[in-house]
Amino acid sequence: MRFRLFAVIALAASLLSGCGYNTFQATDENVKANWAEVLNQYKRRADLIPNLVQVVQGYATHEKEVLTQVTAARASVGGINATPELVNDPEAFAKFQAAQGQLTSALSRLMVVAENYPNLKADANFRDLQAQLEGTENRITVARERYIGAVKEYNIAVRTFPNNLTAMMFGYKPKPSFTVDNEKAIAEPPKVDFSPAPAPAK
Repeated sequence: MRFRLFAVIALAASLLSGCGYNTFQATDENVKANWAEVLNQYKRRADLIPNLVQVVQGYATHEKEVLTQVTAARASVGGINATPELVNDPEAFAKFQAAQGQLTSALSRLMVVAENYPNLKADANFRDLQAQLEGTENRITVARERYIGAVKEYNIAVRTFPNNLTAMMFGYKPKPSFTVDNEKAIAEPPKVDFSPAPAPAK
């Protein structure tokens, strides 16, 4: 009896392994690990913003709109509950991505504005925060790329035969990822024109 039970268990394990079950376990854990790093880097950026806004505010008192946009965008990001389960919800993931994109855009505007204040650019605190922000943006890019790669590997496993049969059996579904179009939009700084408006025609 024990031998039969052992044989059934061994057969089941062999079938699950051959149909991608172990692959799902490994690739799903890889996605979670890379997603945690994405969140870690985004949090690092969010933590820099209050000090950055404070320093800029000391020199650029007339730039209230841009400073308000950065603060509001940070608050919007902070209002999203970015749990590990978020990667299994395409709608929630899209909202998270949109909020981070708005924050990136607002920060880009802030950096463009800072170019018009030589004293601000010479401030040691600002230069330090700017360097930290640039380093964090680079780490965010790397973390996103690794997450995209991990999701791609997982999604291929979910969609290919015969793994897809095991995926349906155990409820594994494709996970959302950062898209190329959105990556380009996030990375491209907004165009800001500080030239005076043309005088109205008489």
